[in-house]
Amino acid sequence: MISRLTTQRSEITLNASSIATGRTRMSVIKNLIHRPMRKLDTWRDVIRGFNPAWFTASMGTGMVSTLLYGFPYEWSPLKYIAMVIALLNLLMFVVFLVLFIWRLVQYRDFFYILLHPQLSMPLGAVPMAFTTVITSMVTILASYEVAWMPTLALVLWCINIVFAVLSFLAIPFLVTSHQKHAFENVNATLLLPVVPTVVTSSAGALVASVHSGTTAVAVVLISYALWAMGVGISLMLITFYVVRLILHKLPPPETIISVFIPLGPLGQSSYAIQLLGVQALRVFPDGLSQMTYLGEVLHSLGFFLGLLIWSLAIWWFTHAIYSVLYTRFCGPVPFNLGWWALIFPTGTFVSSSGELWDLTGYTFFRILASTITVGIVLLWIVVILGTICFAWTGELFKPINTRHLEVHTYVEGEDVQSPEQRV
Repeated sequence: MISRLTTQRSEITLNASSIATGRTRMSVIKNLIHRPMRKLDTWRDVIRGFNPAWFTASMGTGMVSTLLYGFPYEWSPLKYIAMVIALLNLLMFVVFLVLFIWRLVQYRDFFYILLHPQLSMPLGAVPMAFTTVITSMVTILASYEVAWMPTLALVLWCINIVFAVLSFLAIPFLVTSHQKHAFENVNATLLLPVVPTVVTSSAGALVASVHSGTTAVAVVLISYALWAMGVGISLMLITFYVVRLILHKLPPPETIISVFIPLGPLGQSSYAIQLLGVQALRVFPDGLSQMTYLGEVLHSLGFFLGLLIWSLAIWWFTHAIYSVLYTRFCGPVPFNLGWWALIFPTGTFVSSSGELWDLTGYTFFRILASTITVGIVLLWIVVILGTICFAWTGELFKPINTRHLEVHTYVEGEDVQSPEQRV
């Protein structure tokens, strides 16, 4: 009898505790809903705390749209889902651009952003996000034969070239001349300012596909130049980053997702050189008649280089997965905007795999691209929901002080230090 009473009392206590826990969770949820931006002092901090890293969300969303529209296994509903996501990406890009311009006009701190060793790196995400908008437009509207689309795509692509080249030239110079960096604190975001030229070159191949004659030839030649610029510097920086990993090991949990970033230039350069080879085969026999076999050579070279770079990307892909899983096994990985590095770089590897399937017809590449695409879509859902939740609380809008920076300058009469001494 006593044992029964004891059991009943314990059950009542457990039920009461579970009800209390449920009420506590509901109160927390209601508190979050009724108190948006609760971690900010004022709503103005939303503008002040908005930084270029938000454009990585547009990059990832645009990549998901492109992957779904070109999914290796045909399923008509995926086309419409991809169109909806492409419209969402366009809306995101416009909103982010308005907020970023608003911040620059109101606080007039663009110069300080350029000198900031963290905030300046994601500036390269702006032209890359714009590229996803152009790519989605060309990919989706090409099948509908919209008359004005080729001209609009060409104009937008030319505008994007300006911003991609400015990012490629200006920010690396500031890194080497003004910004303060410590070798042990360097992460893969150093690649973000130089990758836009590679991404723009792949968009150039798509833009060339809807043009002909001298226009197509010019677009392809410019795209090859952009590809060479970005790939060369990217490989140098990846080598530098590998040395940093060897000497100082993996980044901290807050930035561990950034280990996926080097996969971006590798996958995108493989994808771009293959696309450019296809367009070279199409336009060069007529566009450059004095070089009869140039198109065939570039087409073969595009496949060969694409396969080699894709093979190198496999190593980085697996290394990044191991690094994140190992860090998660050792402890929690806090959510931040850096999680978007899971989407776009991995998507470039899928694009390269899909193009290899188009060129070779091997089922292996088709299955690989399809499998990873499914994983990317699932990750995209997780990351975009996390972004919405943490943005709602204001966690992702916490302002970063850009006015008080330690900037490297030379003073007359001062001993000039070597780069090693400055680090």
